[in-house]
Amino acid sequence: MAPILPRCPALSDDGASSGSASAIVTDAASGFHVLRIDGYSRTKSTVPNGQCVESRPFRVAGHTWAIEYYPNGSHLECAGYLSLFLFLKEPVAGGVVAQWEFSFIDQVELQKPSHLCKLPESTFDSVSSPWGYEKFVKKRLLERSDRLRNDCFTLRCDIVVAGKPHAEDAKLPSSFVVVPPPDWQQHFRSLLMGGQGADVAFRVGGEEFMAHRCVLAARSPVFSAGLFGSMREGTVREDCIKIDDMLPLVFKSLLHFIYTDSLPDEMEGQEDATAAPTMAQHLLEAADRYDMKRLKLICEERLCRYIDVNTVATTLALAEQHHCLGLKEACFDFLKSHKALDAAKETDGFQHLLTSCPSVFFELMSKLAAR
Repeated sequence: MAPILPRCPALSDDGASSGSASAIVTDAASGFHVLRIDGYSRTKSTVPNGQCVESRPFRVAGHTWAIEYYPNGSHLECAGYLSLFLFLKEPVAGGVVAQWEFSFIDQVELQKPSHLCKLPESTFDSVSSPWGYEKFVKKRLLERSDRLRNDCFTLRCDIVVAGKPHAEDAKLPSSFVVVPPPDWQQHFRSLLMGGQGADVAFRVGGEEFMAHRCVLAARSPVFSAGLFGSMREGTVREDCIKIDDMLPLVFKSLLHFIYTDSLPDEMEGQEDATAAPTMAQHLLEAADRYDMKRLKLICEERLCRYIDVNTVATTLALAEQHHCLGLKEACFDFLKSHKALDAAKETDGFQHLLTSCPSVFFELMSKLAAR
């Protein structure tokens, strides 16, 4: 769709205003296909490693595609994983250049245009190898997750095919209507920052935060019970609720997520190798404390990025304490290397793991022995 350009008036010889406009545009076609796996256990037991089940062909972005689903991995090295591949089902001269992504149906962050436009481009044609993930997800993680329900789970494949840049005429309308993107997050952030109508106060580490009971209750069942039920969170003194064992910055970030469903800007851009995982750990604890499952999963995913020799033991202890199965498996996967395990054993965090979570240490040893 050509962008709408502002009016560019000019004077003709007779003094009348006239103008013209053109635009350089790149048309992009996009779409998605939803693939439901019914009877996961059946596919796993009947389709051996290296063999796949092909989806029905589907049309997206003007082309015909299909998905290859390998319930036991596409080759021997990934037998413990599900493999997924996208391929073109029709001959196209020169191939089709596209951006693509596989995700579970609930992973909305991976399905947004802002994520898809940052992905590398892949060239598809009907004779070359398909594109996809050899290790999309560990079977054990899927089987322990809420995504597998009644032996079924649902996948989504997003595809964006960009055309070649070209010039075209652009109209100069006398008036136009542009519908902006949703802005509720900005409004709720302003509500939090301005404090208008706030009816509950929290004291955290010497700092006071104002908030709205109905917003907190709508986002967290723990806040709902504490503010409107018989339970009470912290120590109530007059109209201020005291929150112990939490840093003010963590509570501030928690409130920001409650009101905007996003992390604070300063946390999004946080690259410090120590500060970033530490903040994610604290926020995960807060998310678990207030039963905010989406925030907890976001923190888990972030902590998976920072697993290294120095952090793996403390991260594993945290995962065990807060029942983070995905994060726990990621730590186990990192420690499967003898070199990584030997180096981690020399850290203070590993000694703490031995004393605080002996059961998870024995689970780790059992996994390594089995391998």
